[in-house]
Amino acid sequence: MLACGAGAVALGMAGLKMRSLLAAKSTASPSDGPLEGLQFARRTSRALGSDISMLVLHSEPAAGEKALDEAFAEIARVEQVMSLYLPQSQVSRLNARGVLKNPDPYLVRILRESRTLSEQSQGAFDITVQSLWTLYAKAQSAGTLPAAAAIETACKQVDWRGISVTADEIRFHNKSLSITLNGIAQGFAADRAMEALKRHGIRHALVNAGEISALGRKADGSVWVAGIQHPRQKDAYLGLAGLDGRCLSTSGDYETAFSPDFTHNHIFNPATGRSPGVFSSVTVVAPDATTADALSTAIFVLGPERGLALAEKKPGTDVLMVMKDQRTLATPTFPWCPESFRKTENGQG
Repeated sequence: MLACGAGAVALGMAGLKMRSLLAAKSTASPSDGPLEGLQFARRTSRALGSDISMLVLHSEPAAGEKALDEAFAEIARVEQVMSLYLPQSQVSRLNARGVLKNPDPYLVRILRESRTLSEQSQGAFDITVQSLWTLYAKAQSAGTLPAAAAIETACKQVDWRGISVTADEIRFHNKSLSITLNGIAQGFAADRAMEALKRHGIRHALVNAGEISALGRKADGSVWVAGIQHPRQKDAYLGLAGLDGRCLSTSGDYETAFSPDFTHNHIFNPATGRSPGVFSSVTVVAPDATTADALSTAIFVLGPERGLALAEKKPGTDVLMVMKDQRTLATPTFPWCPESFRKTENGQG
C-alpha cells in the first residue's frame, strides 16, 4: 500500500549539500530525555567518492576516539578492496584480469550479497553494468550519447550470473565482464564502520559513508534525523526522516547525469542499457545500510509496483519514491518527521 502525494515542498537549506543531508531536528518518536554523562566526538574524511563523517557519544573521550580509529580503518579497508579508482584495489585487479586469487573476505561477502539481491530483483540489481558506465562516460567526454548499436553491444557484457565466487577465488565466466560496487559498497562500508563502533561499546552514533547508519539516540534523547535531498533543488530537503536505529540510502538521477534533463544518468536498466524513466529518486530506510543502498538502486530500476513488492519482502523496510513529475509515493510507515510537509491528493498534510 502506498501513500500518494501530489508533490513535496522542500525545506530550503541554502549552502547545505550531501546526498542525504544530516539534520539536528526532533522526530515524531518520543524522546527518552537527555543522555547524561556522554561526550561528543566527531570526525570527517573522504573515501569511496563521498564525504565521510561519524559522530559518537561516549562517557570516555579516549575510548570514543579509539572507536572512531577502528571505524575509519574499516572504511579504508572497504575502499582498498572495492574502489574502481584505485588501480591496485581488488575490484580493479579483478576487472583487469577476470580472476582474483585469495580475495578479501569482504569482497567475497559483498559479491554473495549482490548475487542474492540480483536473484530477488530478477536482475534489476546487477553489479556487472560497468561496461555501460564506461560507454556513457566515454560518449559524454565527446559531447554526445552512445549509439544504439554500442548500447546493445555493451548490454551483452552485462550478466550478474557470470561470476563464480569462492573463498579462494573469484572468476568471471566472460573476460569482457566488469563490475562496479558503487550501488552497494557505501552501504556496506557504513555497516562495517558501525559494527566497529559497537565493538568498542558505543551505543549512540551516526555514520555517514554516503549512506547513513544510525545507532541509539542524539544527546537530547531524540532519534537521529536525515534530510532527504530534493532531486531538482540542489540545496534543499525533500523532507526529513527519523532513523530510529535504521539506515537510509537515496538513489537519484541527479547524482551523475549524462544529459541535462536527467533522462540519461548513472542508473541503468541492465536489460536495456538505458536509464529507467519513472523516478527522479528512490529513498530506502532499512535495518542495515547494505540493504538500503542496494535496494534503492533495484527499486529505481523495477518501478513502483515491482519495487514495492520487493521491499515488502524485506522486514523493517520503508520506501519513498519521487516520480519524474515530482509526485511522491511512500510506504504508510515511512518515518517522516513532524517538520516534513507532505501534501496528499486531497491537499491535506
